Amino acid sequence: MFSLNEILEALTGQQLAEKNRFFSEAVVDSRQAISGSMFVAIAGENTDGHQFIGEAFRRGALAALVQEDTSDKFTTVDLRTEKLPESFPPFPFCLRVDNTVAALQKTAAFHRDRLNLKVIGITGTVGKSTTKELITEVLSQKYHTLKNTGNLNNEIGLPLTLLRAGKGHQVAVLEMGFYVPGEIKLLCDISKPEIGVITNVGTVHAERAGSIEVIAAGKSELVQALPKDGYAILNYDDPWVRPMAEKTSAHVFYYGLDPKADLWADQIESHGLEGIRFCFHYQNESFFVRIPLIGRHSVHTALRAAAVGKIMGISWEDIFMGLNRGQSQLRMAVMHSEDGAMIIDDTYNASPESVMAALNLLQEMDGYKIAILGEMRELGQYEENGHILVGARAAEVCDELIAVGEKTKKMVSSALKGGMDPQRVKWFATVQETIEYTRQRGFKKGEVVLIKGSRGMQMERIVEAMERII
Repeated sequence: MFSLNEILEALTGQQLAEKNRFFSEAVVDSRQAISGSMFVAIAGENTDGHQFIGEAFRRGALAALVQEDTSDKFTTVDLRTEKLPESFPPFPFCLRVDNTVAALQKTAAFHRDRLNLKVIGITGTVGKSTTKELITEVLSQKYHTLKNTGNLNNEIGLPLTLLRAGKGHQVAVLEMGFYVPGEIKLLCDISKPEIGVITNVGTVHAERAGSIEVIAAGKSELVQALPKDGYAILNYDDPWVRPMAEKTSAHVFYYGLDPKADLWADQIESHGLEGIRFCFHYQNESFFVRIPLIGRHSVHTALRAAAVGKIMGISWEDIFMGLNRGQSQLRMAVMHSEDGAMIIDDTYNASPESVMAALNLLQEMDGYKIAILGEMRELGQYEENGHILVGARAAEVCDELIAVGEKTKKMVSSALKGGMDPQRVKWFATVQETIEYTRQRGFKKGEVVLIKGSRGMQMERIVEAMERII
């Protein structure tokens, strides 16, 4: 919840003398407007939010932040003037600013400064969302915790999340996305994190960022923004993350599988869909735990959540309780066909690192292993090598590989060089061709099918088709 006076003071340095007014939340999609909300009209590349102000008001929005002249249709107060009017009109009305995104960010930063809120920032190439969810589960054992939902992790989504924070919240767990240098610094300027968690550094978005060196530098903006009494929680096992200790003035807390880390794990056992078992080590303490996360790579996720828990003064008992509440695998869904085949739907997105992790999970499953893999996009200079590496790993794991998209030809070649039977390797140019093949092939009991690819490939269409047919 935030107030009209907060908006005015953040953007103009002035306040209303009359009774303050409050908003429940801010939204940028008019369809999400509810009673008491504020609509932020953003002029995007494809859609201009100014066209939907009326709809937002009809759904209950009390005000709209705008950067175009709307006075011919709606009551509008111009915040660009030197002096505010002595009184404001009744709701609903528009607030005119130069730039709605910048105004949203300034308001969120102002609101955050007025709250007694501990902020944990999370960034990295793979595992941000799962880490956010698990840290939230752990911290919720002791604190009233806010998190950003869905993909609200950018220059618009993070401010929207902060404006949902109220005086009752004690902690905010904020995932921070990265596309270009300077983006995470901006998010830190708005949210002012005191704890920063780095998961790993990989080649996602290299097409936009340029190189893995640039990506690593961009991720390090989080630890550079931390205060001296803050904590940088770093992956000791990642050669790009470990040196970030030199870029922060905060305390450094390492996690990983190496005994040199502050919190580390060993004796890892994967039990497929039943979760993982391993041993935590911290100072002179050791604990065996079993948690319902899938795949060995989830050990790092659990370590991150436990590290934040220890820093935040949570007992081991409550940490383990939180870890065991992390039932959701987020963007990965597991289902069974009518004929008994197991389908692992991991279609949200793909990078070499995340596909390798998914293939490692597939390897741990019992049965005839099939991977349906689409293109990995936005890899820039790492595109060819990324597909080659995945193809080589598929040859080690899969009984059958189905590749989709022009860029996966390198993956197919690598899998064949790795010794896969050519009769069990298929390539299709499009998702539709793949769907037609899956309809002909069918899937039966004893087969495990992993489906994964970049978001732009729309691999979920294959899952939907398989659900309807098998």
